[in-house]
Amino acid sequence: MTKKETILRAAQEAFGELGFTAATVKDVAGRAQVSFGLVSHYFGSKQELYLAAGFDMADRLIDCLTEATRGDYTGLEAVERYMTAYFDFTEEHRRRFPILLRCSPFSHVEAGVDAAKVAEKFTIFIDELKRCVSNGIEDGTIRPLSVEETALIIYGNIVGSVRTNLLTPYETSGIFKETIKHVVRSLKNSPGQEGC
Repeated sequence: MTKKETILRAAQEAFGELGFTAATVKDVAGRAQVSFGLVSHYFGSKQELYLAAGFDMADRLIDCLTEATRGDYTGLEAVERYMTAYFDFTEEHRRRFPILLRCSPFSHVEAGVDAAKVAEKFTIFIDELKRCVSNGIEDGTIRPLSVEETALIIYGNIVGSVRTNLLTPYETSGIFKETIKHVVRSLKNSPGQEGC
């Protein structure tokens, strides 16, 4: 792993754990075991480091979701695969993933952070869900629904489950599996079922 990658991982942990305001560049440098100057050299400002850390995690997740949903799947299968891949990624990167909970338009975007850049990055997540839902409506596996609203509702379910799993004291061992079942059941087209 390069020094730059080590710094990004340390930043993901620091910002994910402490948030933008409380985490410092000095803390990131300490976690990465590099000099403060090296962090500044690679990333400039604290805001740029924060966005780079969040976007790096987002890009990794986007690659994972794209791989999971590309193939000869029905739209409903693709939605289920998207959710499963998302939740698996969350668990795999449990210590660093909270950066995406903080650096997200589905959370309070921290003061001093460019909210427009964050929102633009997250449209990729919604666009992939819209593609899956649209394909499902077209192939008949998903009942006729508003594609945009349905994608946002699915993503809201994902984010809510992840936040509950990572940030609350509640027992959540089955929440991901149940969230997937709930969404699939809600979307599934049944013979004779009327859409919206």
